[in-house]
Amino acid sequence: MTEPHNITLAVTGASGSIYAAEMLRALAADPRVAKINFIASENSLRVFAEELQLSGRNALAEKLLGSPSAKVHQHADSDIGASIASGSYPTSAMIILPCSMGTLAAIANGLASNLIHRAADVTLKERRPLILCVRETPFNRIHLRNMQLASDAGATIFPVIPTLYNQPQSICEMARQYVCRVLAHVGLSQPDAYQWHPDED
Repeated sequence: MTEPHNITLAVTGASGSIYAAEMLRALAADPRVAKINFIASENSLRVFAEELQLSGRNALAEKLLGSPSAKVHQHADSDIGASIASGSYPTSAMIILPCSMGTLAAIANGLASNLIHRAADVTLKERRPLILCVRETPFNRIHLRNMQLASDAGATIFPVIPTLYNQPQSICEMARQYVCRVLAHVGLSQPDAYQWHPDED
């Protein structure tokens, strides 16, 4: 029997709150996921307010899901002593969605100044999957260099680029299919994921 997944999901202050919301919903609904350690950075709270009209840190995960979930454990980004800050705490993977360029820079250069940075640093040192869903355009040379550094350290750079070949009918569907691709990358393939089947001769 496959061991239950323990996933860390972090949200930082880049545009793309709908992707974070869809990711949290997918993880909460997946029976293979036993626990979700959820962290929202201070800057992400403003983006949530502007893009999804959700305000405040208290019960943020519950607001995103629409109801409480026993799987979700929300951490403050300032809590550097949280369980996920230690390599002895078992996690299956960490996903940062969206990942701001500031967060990328901190991770790429080993600056563990808050819980998100520290948890990512621990994920890398323990050689566990770290998915950085970067959200910026265009990239400058500093961004590109930091992505290379993070990739060299073991992270997967997974830019927030939606698929169009599946002809999504809504923004939510577009975000959902992106989330499906990320989850497949950490061994959690979703049953509703679109798979490309080209015409056969």
